[in-house]
Amino acid sequence: MGTRFFTWKYGKLVGKDEQGNRYFEASKGQKLGGYPRRWVLYNGYAEGSRVTPDWHGWLHNTVPNPPTDENYIAKSWQKPHRPNGTGTAHAYRPQGSIVVGGARPKATGDYDAWKP
Repeated sequence: MGTRFFTWKYGKLVGKDEQGNRYFEASKGQKLGGYPRRWVLYNGYAEGSRVTPDWHGWLHNTVPNPPTDENYIAKSWQKPHRPNGTGTAHAYRPQGSIVVGGARPKATGDYDAWKP
């Protein structure tokens, strides 16, 4: 509730991304650490990985202009958003993980066990 009030009072809408997240900048030019104050209001669950790459650069003051001011075209190596899978069935499970039920590979000899 506090963020929404702050946004209403001091924020200037700069743009939206394809996920419906809204990006704001301080309307009166307030700065934080010498940089313009910028923030995002998420559409739904607030998860940092939901900020798209084009907006990420603007949000972190890496680029001065928001993607709405430019004709931003995603690079071929940029992938679409995937939510963080930690704690879900989509989490990364390496070979030998207890959850997967596999056996851990044997040590290759480059490791010496500690002996007191």
